[in-house]
Parts: sequence; structure tokens; C-alpha cells
Amino acid sequence: MQKPLTELTDEELPQQAKQRKSANLYDALILGVLIGVAAYSTFKNGWGLLTFIPLVYLPIAAKNKSNSKALNRLLRERNVH
Repeated sequence: MQKPLTELTDEELPQQAKQRKSANLYDALILGVLIGVAAYSTFKNGWGLLTFIPLVYLPIAAKNKSNSKALNRLLRERNVH
């Protein structure tokens, strides 16, 4: 289980920021692929189940984005780079 952000030390925060940066990249990649699959499916077969698949991943990406914003805010508060 992961520790809450407020319990991380000043040394652990930059490491966590690097992990979150790669997680943001993966979120963008996954969402892009899902949108591509949905667009292809919609053009090829019309409206269907695959058309709405990106909507399933949006809450996960939004939660990851809010965690990244909280981490960045904490880094600024503690003046850690």
C-alpha cells in the first residue's frame, strides 16, 4: 500500500514526481489508443460498444491527474525540486 503524499519525506517526493510523470505519459498513450480504436470501430461498424470504451478510462485518468496536481502542489509548498 502506498503512503499518503503528506507522509513522504523530502527525498521521496522527487522520486514520486518522476513516477507520476511517467504515469501521465502512459495515461495519455492509453487514452490515445482507446480513442483510436473507438474511432476506427465507429467508422468501420457504426456506433457500438467500442465507441464508448474511452469513457471507461476517463475516471482513472482524471484521478491520476488530480494526484499529480496534489504532488506538484506539495513539492512547491516544501520547496523541493
